[in-house]
Amino acid sequence: MKSFLIANPKGGSGKSTLATNLAGHFARCGHNVMLGDVDRQQSAREWLRLRPSTLPPIQSWEIERENGKDKPARPPRGTSHVVLDTPAGLNGKLLERVLKITGRIIIPVQPSLFDILATRHFLDALLEEKAVRKAQTFVAVIGMRVDARTRAAGELERFLSSYDLPVLTYLRDTQLYVQAAANGLTLFDLSTARAEKDLEQWQPIIDWVNQDD
Repeated sequence: MKSFLIANPKGGSGKSTLATNLAGHFARCGHNVMLGDVDRQQSAREWLRLRPSTLPPIQSWEIERENGKDKPARPPRGTSHVVLDTPAGLNGKLLERVLKITGRIIIPVQPSLFDILATRHFLDALLEEKAVRKAQTFVAVIGMRVDARTRAAGELERFLSSYDLPVLTYLRDTQLYVQAAANGLTLFDLSTARAEKDLEQWQPIIDWVNQDD
C-alpha cells in the first residue's frame, strides 16, 4: 500500500486542493484509493459527499479517538493508495504518528511571507524526524497559486532553493480548482481540453508519486 501525506502547518496553504486532486488521479487510474483527514474537521469527507457516484470511487475513513486524542485509523481493507490531508499546526506527537504510516510527504507552500515563515519552521522540524533522516519517508515541495511574473514567486523560488528537497512544480493560481471542488470533482474528472494547462503542471507530481521507494 502506498501512502501520501499532504502537510503544512499554515492554514490555507492548499493542502486540501492537493489531497483531493491526488486522490482523484489515483481513482482515475483505477486504484482503490482512500482520502482522509488526520483531524476531526473531516473536510475531505465533506468533499466526498459532493462527489458524483458516476465518477471513479474514492473511499473515506474514520478517525479513531484514544485517550481523548485523534488517532489515525486503519485504511479500509483492499486499499492500495492512501492520501491524508492534515490540520493546520501539525507537529509533535501527531506528526510522529502519521510519519510512521506515510511513505511520501508533499508540502504545499504559497508565495507569501507568512507561508514561507511557517513552512521554514515546519521543514526544519520535519527534516529532524528520524523517518525522514533515514530516508524511510520521502519529502517533496509544491508551489501553490503561483504567478511566475510576480516578485513573490521569485522569493518563493529562492526560499525553496535553500533546501535540498525536490520542488516538483509550481501550480498556477486559477479558479478551476475551486469550481471543480464545489462539485466534488478534480482536474482528472474534467475534459482534457478544459484542464490541459493544469494537467501539464501536474505531470511532475504524477511522475514523483509513481516512483518506487
